[in-house]
Amino acid sequence: MKQFPMLALAACISVTSLWPAAAHAQFAKPADAIKYRQSALALMGSHFGRMQPVIKGQAPYDAEQIKANVQILNTLAALPWAAFGPGTEGGDARPEVWSDAAGFEQKRERFAQSMTKLTAAADSGDLDKLRAAFGDVGASCKACHDSYRKKK
Repeated sequence: MKQFPMLALAACISVTSLWPAAAHAQFAKPADAIKYRQSALALMGSHFGRMQPVIKGQAPYDAEQIKANVQILNTLAALPWAAFGPGTEGGDARPEVWSDAAGFEQKRERFAQSMTKLTAAADSGDLDKLRAAFGDVGASCKACHDSYRKKK
């Protein structure tokens, strides 16, 4: 019976060591990549949207709640990009994602930099800094969508 906890621990360590590899896994078909990136981006939008009432002053500022939400956003923000590889064209992404890969990467990097500022603002507990950083992240999302997302 005492072996069971050790076996369970070993199994957990083995499974968690696979997580980073799973993030870079190949997709069996383009539709899988499209679904993956759309799901990741939808979750990002949801978590970003949860902060909007606080930013607009429509909900009370709870620094710990915001900080926790930004931590989740940081995890989600790393996910969709692997699903924009060659051969994954389609979905809501315009062909320019692939024909202007340098421009797309530039927009992705701007988003990453904005997320770094949002994290620092959330960690500071300063609502004014948070509002400014939130706006920068939103602007980086919009700039990418304007250039690389099909209009609906």
